[in-house]
Amino acid sequence: MNRSGLNYQSKGTWTKRFMAAAVVQGAVVAGLTVFLVLGQISFIKPEVSRVMAAGGAGTWFTFGYMMYIIVGVMGVAVSALFYHYLENVLGRRIRRSAKALAWTHLVLMNVGTAAAMGLLMYAGYLGGSSMLPENVGGQGFNAGQAHEILAPFVEPISVAILVIVASVVAGGTGFLMTYRYSNTS
Repeated sequence: MNRSGLNYQSKGTWTKRFMAAAVVQGAVVAGLTVFLVLGQISFIKPEVSRVMAAGGAGTWFTFGYMMYIIVGVMGVAVSALFYHYLENVLGRRIRRSAKALAWTHLVLMNVGTAAAMGLLMYAGYLGGSSMLPENVGGQGFNAGQAHEILAPFVEPISVAILVIVASVVAGGTGFLMTYRYSNTS
């Protein structure tokens, strides 16, 4: 209902886009989880649970998986709430340069999240599995040797995280522009 008490249909274009993206990211995480669970009991050797339980370099895997859920699913969904507030509660339209900033927010947040967290998980699995004993499928590496596996991933992960930060700054800037100036345009 709007302020006059009348029902209205949401015209929240950006709300819908961000919620759709959150649903897609949630489906990706669900698919990844199914893959990991099925792989755990059949074809992934050494098992992901061993990599996670061992800690060390495997912590990167755990961190990437959790952050994918937090940033990729929940963060995108919370962004949708901000756009809902602008579009449906305040009744403001996202226009002109704010629209370009919203697109930047949507695309870069999703791409950056998938890249950063995917790389964290991949590097964490490689590094963590290398530290496991040979009798369970590892290579028996020490922390220094595992670090050599992780090192090439540090800069790409950092760049992907900066892409996420840039997307949030772009979205925040567009939000503020719409919040402050949309009644005058």
